[in-house]
Amino acid sequence: MKIISCFAVLTLLAGCHAAPEDNSEKAAPRPAAADADTLRFADAKSDGAAFAEPPVLRTQVILDHLGFSSGVIDGKEGASYAAALRGFQTAHSLDETGKLDAATEQTLQQWQRIPATRLVIIPAAFAKGPFVPAFPKDAAEQAKLPALGYRNLTEALAERFHTTPETLVALNGPSTLVGAGRSFRVPNIPDIDRSKLGEDARGWNATLERLGVAPVQPAAAKVVVDKSEGVLKVYDEGDKLVAQFPATMGSHRDPLPIGNWKIQGVSRNPDFHYNPKLFWDVSDNKEAVLLQPGPNSPVGVAWLDINKPHYGIHGTSEPHTIGRAESHGCVRLTNWDAARLAQMVKPGTPAIFRN
Repeated sequence: MKIISCFAVLTLLAGCHAAPEDNSEKAAPRPAAADADTLRFADAKSDGAAFAEPPVLRTQVILDHLGFSSGVIDGKEGASYAAALRGFQTAHSLDETGKLDAATEQTLQQWQRIPATRLVIIPAAFAKGPFVPAFPKDAAEQAKLPALGYRNLTEALAERFHTTPETLVALNGPSTLVGAGRSFRVPNIPDIDRSKLGEDARGWNATLERLGVAPVQPAAAKVVVDKSEGVLKVYDEGDKLVAQFPATMGSHRDPLPIGNWKIQGVSRNPDFHYNPKLFWDVSDNKEAVLLQPGPNSPVGVAWLDINKPHYGIHGTSEPHTIGRAESHGCVRLTNWDAARLAQMVKPGTPAIFRN
């Protein structure tokens, strides 16, 4: 199994087959000046052609809306999808089959009005980046960047709609152009309610908006990291399961620190102090460096510190690896799930790590 450090330097993602942003005379007109700064994805007019929504994709979208994340929304029946179903089943007192059985499907019927996909217009403010096309692998080179941003618009769109570049290509076709003002089909992750945004420390409000994460979330009374299930569970004051996220946690060299811990604080859009001496698989000859914030930071958009030195719960630059790789003991979530969790906890929230 591939080992990815809790603080590993980033590796270049596989290229997407979608066409780059088109600046030719055929490009769609730019939005009016009054809308130039909006990150809202307006609905596009349908061309009238019917779109068959894959059943698994629809279920993943509904579960995501309800806080039971399958990680990336990709229309595939994998371990994270089964875990999300089990979480939903637990919360609704159903048999924990991990399958879309008759009872689960019936319970989900009340949310069937939620479509699996949306056809949206890409806003100019979102499309302009800034992007880092030649994202360096080496931490010393990353430290020279003003921010650890997305490589391109397709990667940014994938995170905004909790999916992968490959899924976007499948939904739109490999010849579909991406760019400001263009229509594009995406998983149905809605725009946030900006009236509910709070303090904008370190540009956090824009991060929530760019990840499609609502600022108001259920309050966590405790967080449970369950190694056997590969998930992080959130419980409310009544000990009811209110959210669940797939997670990557530990390895044989750096096992998950089993025990009862507490969340000491949350760093939103954190700087990252990269210290090679902390990792057995990184040469001590490497220099320690300070990396600027950004979604492609080794710790993603959020760091939830626990009362054990050098350990925490955080985001990732590689959402497709969640549940499919190992870490150096930390708990990694997709950026959107890490951002969601950051809105649920507070200093002192118990964090129970168990086998």
